[in-house]
Amino acid sequence: MSVPLSVLDQSPIVHGSTPQEAVAATIALAKRAEELGYHRYWLAEHHAVQSYADASPEVLIARLTGETSRIRLGSGGIMLPHYSAFKVAEVFRMLDALAPDRIDLGVGRAPGGTHVVSAALQSGDSALFPQQIQEVLAYFAGELPDPRLRGLIAQPSGKTSPVMWVLGSSDFGARLAAQFGLPYSFAQFIGGDYPEVTQGYRQLFAPSEYLAQPYCIVTVAAIVAPTDEE
Repeated sequence: MSVPLSVLDQSPIVHGSTPQEAVAATIALAKRAEELGYHRYWLAEHHAVQSYADASPEVLIARLTGETSRIRLGSGGIMLPHYSAFKVAEVFRMLDALAPDRIDLGVGRAPGGTHVVSAALQSGDSALFPQQIQEVLAYFAGELPDPRLRGLIAQPSGKTSPVMWVLGSSDFGARLAAQFGLPYSFAQFIGGDYPEVTQGYRQLFAPSEYLAQPYCIVTVAAIVAPTDEE
């Protein structure tokens, strides 16, 4: 059985380089990943971290839609409690218009930074994360999560929609993805080896209009170089 390989890029600022150079490296690596046949290229969200340059994956994804033609592009992830569901729906609808049927919206509830970051972003209650997922999905479907929002449309609407993924490093995200019938991405490089998390996702999975069978990917840390010495 072949396993499709993808890349999650945190835009690391390596020793001796600048944040701007890290962003340029991300763009170059995405183009190279497409050339090599990788399936997905996801961008992480980190705020006010000295070692990571990307605080706005949605902006970099927009750039990459013009630098690539085949590879799927997405967020790994958008930290949903920082934002309004409607704004996230609008942003990813725009990305889908730029690269139809190639956009993944991976969402998480972690802050992607410190409590100071959450305060600066005026973040909402992370307990509302499940509700926010449902709201974004409703906007993608052209529906309204609240009847008081009559006439609200997440533009630009179109025939395709971004694919939503639930991200997690524990069984919370796995249970949520299974409940909503969504694909799940397990952050093994953060949470460690817990096969029961992905097994539980498969066992609890409820088929939905989004996905007929459970679909799970696992993110592991990898260091690569042209030679073993490097």
